[in-house]
Amino acid sequence: MAVSSIPARAGDPTSPRPARTPRRPRGEGQWALGHREPLNPNERIKKDDDPLNVRARIENIYARHGFASIDPQDLRGRFRWWGLYTQRKAGIDGGRTAVLEPHELEDEFFMLRVRVDGGELNLAQLRVVADISREFARDTADITDRQNIQYHWIRVEDMPEIWRRLESVGLQTTEACGDCPRVVLGSPVAGVARDELLDPTPAVDEIVRRYVGDKAYSNLPRKFKTSISWLVDTPYEANDISFLGVDHPDHGPGFDVWVGGGLSTNPMLAQRLGVWVSLDEVPDVWAGVVGIFRDYGYRRLRNRARLKFLVADWGVEKFREVLEKEYLGRALLDGPAPQLPDRPVDHIGVHRQRDGRHYVGAAPVVGRVSGGQLARLADVVEAHGSGRVRLTPYQKLLVLDVAPERTDSLVRELRGIGLEAQPSAWRRGTMACTGIEYCKLAIVETKARGEELVARLEERLRDFDADISIHLNGCPNACARTQVADIGLKGQLVVGPDGRQVEGFQVHLGGGLGMAEGQTAGFGRKLRGLKTTAEELPAYVERLARRYLAGREAGETFANWVIRVDEEELR
Repeated sequence: MAVSSIPARAGDPTSPRPARTPRRPRGEGQWALGHREPLNPNERIKKDDDPLNVRARIENIYARHGFASIDPQDLRGRFRWWGLYTQRKAGIDGGRTAVLEPHELEDEFFMLRVRVDGGELNLAQLRVVADISREFARDTADITDRQNIQYHWIRVEDMPEIWRRLESVGLQTTEACGDCPRVVLGSPVAGVARDELLDPTPAVDEIVRRYVGDKAYSNLPRKFKTSISWLVDTPYEANDISFLGVDHPDHGPGFDVWVGGGLSTNPMLAQRLGVWVSLDEVPDVWAGVVGIFRDYGYRRLRNRARLKFLVADWGVEKFREVLEKEYLGRALLDGPAPQLPDRPVDHIGVHRQRDGRHYVGAAPVVGRVSGGQLARLADVVEAHGSGRVRLTPYQKLLVLDVAPERTDSLVRELRGIGLEAQPSAWRRGTMACTGIEYCKLAIVETKARGEELVARLEERLRDFDADISIHLNGCPNACARTQVADIGLKGQLVVGPDGRQVEGFQVHLGGGLGMAEGQTAGFGRKLRGLKTTAEELPAYVERLARRYLAGREAGETFANWVIRVDEEELR
């Protein structure tokens, strides 16, 4: 067949098109692949000066010359590596959170987080924490769900003295915030629990000693969260790395390793690497995983910079291979999955230790305590022959080493200072983040709403006989682990009865972690349009709880009931 010599017309779909040059994939800022140039302002700040260096400027310049002397890059960036965030200026409503510039939102005071790795506090530390609260923080000292103590109203002028006092008793704020290894979560009963086969405390201590404050690990793509516990009593599936106790049939007690967990606006659960590591290996394996995150983590977009995105893209098989070949130089042993307890563990109440003494777990309301309260706690603890207190990842606290005959007295004394060892289900199960009172990211109030909610439910449903977790968060960032609560409440503005925007919450129902045998980890059910105003919240939760009580089957948990019933039952 003859081929036409007539030239093709412009726009003719049959005309040959010039070959396109393949588009190079956009770099994600991964150091190991040669992408070292900062791709966003946060990365530039870290490259210009290691954030750990800012402490010298705080002590020598800013503390002497005041808030106005602080360089903006230090103020809104590097200060975090020493536990400092500017707090929200009073009177700014949630509708302006995303509208105002940082300097318009922030007050000239700071939130300060104190690392309490493993949740361990001795009496001397507890008294110093209380004294700092009363002298420098207007009596604030919240217990966070990361086992930290969080102060408010801190002035930069007072930081040198605060550091001096904390460090005199072995506490620190180093890397309590920032793109670095944050506080290491640990079991609040490590070393004393009857069911614990291996105390992980030496590994927690060694990681903190070796790596916290080490500039080799102080510039990560984003924050890095760790949990190390023999017992299933920390939210291990919500951390970047978790070590969970497991008894290997051939090698004995050790730890199962999980990587890639994290919540916020793109929640993901951690995944098992399928390895068994001994207690002595934990620090090296931890450093290897942090090294992978540092070198291969995504540094282009902040909202994709957590380790969970790398794990999701690589898969655990590749992640394990890189860890073994490039960072450890050896293969790890395969290991069995951990055995979960029959029911979730929270340590509230009176429990026997392995040495015959007891520990007592008590609940403040939504983690809110004061310096005065902690000072009285120290007196009560000492008077009952104990020298140790532990904080939990659920905004609670424990008193260890109590003689059996003194537990009743301790329970009474704790109640007298607002710490309840026999709490209602509502006080026991409710947590709240910082909220709009102090946080620049928040849209709604949380602590006061949580206190009001607990009080209302205790009044109306005091004898409620089931465990329901309620987590209130002031914004989508899920600091209070919204998506893995029975009732998760994400703060946002909603339309009130009069058509105006008011504070409210989007409702997540039936979420949870794999904390007990038979529990399936998953995120809460979000029903279209299921929201409540803050004012209507107590009535909504009460209505939901009553429906659950009336309609549950024998032994049915709230989460399973939520999955089973029609949507109308949940509104």
